[in-house]
Amino acid sequence: MDEHVRFGGVVPEIAARAHLEAFTPVVREALDRAGLRPADVGAVAVTTGPGLSGALQVGLAGAKTLAHSLGVPLYGVHHLAGHVAADTLEHGPLPDPCVVLIVSGGHTSLLLVRDLARDPVVHLGDTLDDAAGECFDKAARLFGLPYPGGPAIDRAAREGDPGAVAFPRPLTGPRDDPYAFSFSGLKTAAARWAERYRAKGEQPPLADGAASLQEAVADVLTRKAVAACREHGVGTLVVVGGVAANSRVRALAEERCRAAGIALRVPPLRLCTDNGAMIAAVGDLLVRAGAAPAPLDLSADPSAPLEYAALHPVGRAAPALV
Repeated sequence: MDEHVRFGGVVPEIAARAHLEAFTPVVREALDRAGLRPADVGAVAVTTGPGLSGALQVGLAGAKTLAHSLGVPLYGVHHLAGHVAADTLEHGPLPDPCVVLIVSGGHTSLLLVRDLARDPVVHLGDTLDDAAGECFDKAARLFGLPYPGGPAIDRAAREGDPGAVAFPRPLTGPRDDPYAFSFSGLKTAAARWAERYRAKGEQPPLADGAASLQEAVADVLTRKAVAACREHGVGTLVVVGGVAANSRVRALAEERCRAAGIALRVPPLRLCTDNGAMIAAVGDLLVRAGAAPAPLDLSADPSAPLEYAALHPVGRAAPALV
């Protein structure tokens, strides 16, 4: 199950309580929809980080109980590896290698991925401050749009001019790190733009502001991702995470990949945002790779860096005794 849930402005204890209340009904509904019984479960995968500590602990305790009671192996999974694996549910195995752009509310990273179940994930670049989704959330609040900000910005942008406001493209200069991201300054630029209108007693043209902000974010993300593919000789770009649901990010990625001769893979909208299926997908990869399961004293790591898909040693499992 995916225990990483973003509660904007809500105390973590409420998130943990919501996880506790949802655990059993979610497991039952998942089995019912799949037409399976608990005895049909062959392994349990659970997010052990990163995320809110209380929510992670609830999910991990439930997963341990489930695995122990069913007598099946347990696998601790990195939340971001789940986003990468989500694409396999729609498009099949990931090419080896591929460049992956993870872009969500809390993370923006460019990764070089080979065998997700066995090999370390290579970070080409990460965000230095705000992630792209966080920029959308904060800008939406400044614009008076609802939370979550990404979908609200996307809707408002449909009626706007993406060239109306000359928002900056952070870290795209010749001396900047080619694969690092920074969206804090872009958020500040959006705030100042809106404030200039309100200082005169006017309402800012929100459609133009949203369209221009969305264009700036999509431009930076796709420009750096395509450049990474070219430099590393990789023929496939995979874009995942909640912001991969943004219509302009998807369209511009498709346009630029087509021009560069790069294959683009983006999961359907239902698999872009946080979901349990993506964690199960990593678990499936680990089982197929013969990875050793996690010990039952596995603990959560709320700030776990993405190095491997599993958040515990995954040497090959010992052969079964006959």
